[in-house]
Amino acid sequence: MKIHKYAAIDIGSNAIRLLVSNIIVRKEEAPQFKKSALVRVPIRLGADTFLEGHISEANKIRIIDAMNAFSLLMKVHGVEKYRACATSAMREASNGKKVVSEIFKKTNIKIDIIDGKTEAAIIFSTDLTNLISSDRSYLYIDVGGGSTEFTIFSEGKIINSKSFKIGTVRLLHKKSAKKELWPAMETWIKQHTKGLPKLAAIGSGGNINKIFKMSGRGVDQPLSYIYLNAHYHLLKELSYEERISELSLNPDRADVIIPATKIYLSAMKWSKAKKIFVPKIGLADGIVRSLYTAL
Repeated sequence: MKIHKYAAIDIGSNAIRLLVSNIIVRKEEAPQFKKSALVRVPIRLGADTFLEGHISEANKIRIIDAMNAFSLLMKVHGVEKYRACATSAMREASNGKKVVSEIFKKTNIKIDIIDGKTEAAIIFSTDLTNLISSDRSYLYIDVGGGSTEFTIFSEGKIINSKSFKIGTVRLLHKKSAKKELWPAMETWIKQHTKGLPKLAAIGSGGNINKIFKMSGRGVDQPLSYIYLNAHYHLLKELSYEERISELSLNPDRADVIIPATKIYLSAMKWSKAKKIFVPKIGLADGIVRSLYTAL
């Protein structure tokens, strides 16, 4: 048996994450991916980019501090290999490439700025085989701070995908969210899910993971549209402070969870999906897996 340690850094619009994973390799067996450590820091780059068009000096310094801390943590954990990926906030920032270059000079952490399709492909490198049934169709919904990625697959094959610039941080700051994208998103989902047999949704992202955890359901049990809709109305009835004190949500989760839930509900309604599965996968998990399979 061999154990490898790989790490992934996910630089999103709402937060930055470091995932350290153990990869357990045995002869004639599929490798096992086990989370060793997960660190999340609430650096909301989307509030910079989607409002001002660039990464602020203050947040640039915070990212540099975070990367230096992550570098030390990876050293302590004995990480052999890592990859850092930045998504829509860094991608759309006018100074995104400059910030990435400065981060590399000061921390030696190389950051890849990836597009929506690459992000979706990395997430799909995670193992969904235990969840997906070959006789069903699925609408995969990955809600981030700056964008939402949709992927439709049927009979175990991807048949279409699309990225929309609708995300939780954008929706919080209404002037950065384009209203015309909602009907465009509705049209796309309805058009590409029409007639698909036994369609269910699959949800990815920190907010749906939190809702699923709060539901107390088992790993393979989906959330129903009815449950998610009821939870949405509960969240809306509570104040920001009450969501923190009564639901134990982190301050940087307590605001974005409402627009995130709205996106999931809208997609389910338009696709007529009555339930949503919530596997514990995300960009960081996909990065680790893709690092291993690239060997």
